[in-house]
Amino acid sequence: MAKRSSPTLVNQWFSNPSKDLLSGLVVAFAMIPEAIAFSGIAGVDPKVGLFGAFCLSLTIAVVGGRMAMITSATGSTALLMTGLVATGEARGAGLGVQYLMVAGLVTGVLQILWGYMRLAYQMRFVPQGVLSGFVNALALLIFQAQLPQLGLNLHAGDGDHGASSLLPHGGQIPIVWGLVLLGLLIIYGLPRLTRVVPSQLVAIVVLTLISVGFSFDIPTVSSLGTLPGGLPSFQLPFGAEGVPFNLDTLGLVLPTALAISLVGLMETFLTQDILDDKTDSTSNKNVEARGQGMANIVSSLFGGMAGCALVGQSVMNVDNGGRTRLSTLFSGVSLLAMILLAGPWLRQIPMAALVAVMISIAVSTADINGLRNLRRIPKSDTSVMVMTFAVTMLTTPHNLALGVLAGVALAGILFSRKVAKVIRVETIDVSDQERRYRVVGQLFFVSKVYFLQGFDLHDHPERIVIDLSSAHIWDQSGVAALDQVIRKLRLGGSEVMVEGLNKESLDLFERIGGQESAHA
Repeated sequence: MAKRSSPTLVNQWFSNPSKDLLSGLVVAFAMIPEAIAFSGIAGVDPKVGLFGAFCLSLTIAVVGGRMAMITSATGSTALLMTGLVATGEARGAGLGVQYLMVAGLVTGVLQILWGYMRLAYQMRFVPQGVLSGFVNALALLIFQAQLPQLGLNLHAGDGDHGASSLLPHGGQIPIVWGLVLLGLLIIYGLPRLTRVVPSQLVAIVVLTLISVGFSFDIPTVSSLGTLPGGLPSFQLPFGAEGVPFNLDTLGLVLPTALAISLVGLMETFLTQDILDDKTDSTSNKNVEARGQGMANIVSSLFGGMAGCALVGQSVMNVDNGGRTRLSTLFSGVSLLAMILLAGPWLRQIPMAALVAVMISIAVSTADINGLRNLRRIPKSDTSVMVMTFAVTMLTTPHNLALGVLAGVALAGILFSRKVAKVIRVETIDVSDQERRYRVVGQLFFVSKVYFLQGFDLHDHPERIVIDLSSAHIWDQSGVAALDQVIRKLRLGGSEVMVEGLNKESLDLFERIGGQESAHA
């Protein structure tokens, strides 16, 4: 079969201009509310998320490894930023954002490093149960972040740096609940009638008109902070008005940056797989990892927050006909143009509208099919999903990266137990004076117990042959187990012979122990 050639530079940009431009424009409308809402989750001004969306889209369009994929500020990365922003503010007024920019720079450097280290290849070891637990935890955290906007502030009285202006009070709560319910009705009801216009955008417009028309005194986007009044400008987060350039700063931001770099790439790779499947194409994840790193560095240098690929908007772009880098680029350009031209309208968007959008995103993020099929899924997969979910939710702050690591570790343990039970030792009594043991399977630290149980170490015929032609020794524990069996049988007076060791197993056996036994 002929190898599929890579598209030329012209084809990467201009092979589908009309659909790319239209799709990019539609996606930009859907990016605005999310970028603003994710800024609120991270605890920064809306302009930080909007600048991030603009810079990330423009940069990834040029250096990304997957055409037509949309990168912006996301819920998974925003959730990881809250603790750092609060810590930065505690160190000095206004420094929360500066520490966030430093974390974005470190995130970018780490992601470029992960790309050159081919981290994407290690995604083969992340099972479906971990991915399911990851997205379910992310969905719940996004939903949980909306509760204060509904008057359900679980941490009231903590003194969150003026955040009380964002929360509804008294008579505002019924109005906010009513608007949120109306917004959800539009988001889920409108697609049954038409999909020409994104239902999330329609919900925002309708709820804004109602709020302005009835002069509701409820929190709006302007309550979050300052919207952009112009193009983003280059600025280093270090210096006289920024954070100190020293190891203390690096130590503070590194845990957050490490988590963002890993969680961001995991969501990006997942999105990449979805788009590859939808378009029947392939793309380079390691190139994409390096591109994400460059994009996060650029975003941080221009006052934007770090981010990663957006599943919903990327799928929307492809479904609307977006296929090349032009669609990604134009989504960012359109987003900034709308911000600059429609700034006064954006400031009047009620927070209730964004809550409705974020709840719909939480629902679409969750692995609903996986939850429905819990009874059909193997218990080991369910355990891995629950472990990933539980560790993420129980850690403080909620650490998606740690949850993923815990899930992968449990999956490895459970898989090792399954493999361990596959090994078996067959006993063949050739005569009264000779016995053969035939070992079938993988001999390593977990299967060692089952291996030892297969031998009768108290009965000692004159000659014993251990046939390992259908087995493989993987580690020091396996070598020690075989050496132990040979030694005990010989101590009982039997002549022991080992045969059938493959080259790799024999080399390992001779290198770390049992040289005499191997040559017996």
